[in-house]
Amino acid sequence: MTYHDAPDTPRGHADAPDCAVLLTLQAAALPGLEVPVLACLRYHRDDPYAVYLDNHVDLAEPVTWVFGREILAAGLYGWAGTGDVSVFPEIVGDPDTVVIALSDDTTTALLKAPGLPIAAFLADTQQVVPYGAESAHLDIDQLVLQLLGDEGLPTV
Repeated sequence: MTYHDAPDTPRGHADAPDCAVLLTLQAAALPGLEVPVLACLRYHRDDPYAVYLDNHVDLAEPVTWVFGREILAAGLYGWAGTGDVSVFPEIVGDPDTVVIALSDDTTTALLKAPGLPIAAFLADTQQVVPYGAESAHLDIDQLVLQLLGDEGLPTV
């Protein structure tokens, strides 16, 4: 579960996402006061376990959160996720409205999202990469090179 400042090319994604949906989220600004936030939920087959949530707020670039696709799916019907990202239905067992809680060291944002477009988005991601088939879409060699940086693999 990670927060990215620059969403344009997360983890090397210079190409368009395989799936995306535009959403209007409702941010709980104060008790009883919600503010609309334009958002985009994206999925890339070369990062098959993750979804990207771009929040378009009053900044030059959107604020992007990256978290597990399975957290989003499980959160349609019950509490999912611990730590930085949690997803849960506003009413347990009713996926009409989903709450996405995003936390950093000092604050937590509660975003209400319509459940039907999220469920449709997740169905689209399954058409691209079915659940359980994610590992077939990972480029392990490229991942190791990214982790090691410019040095590459050590020579013996």
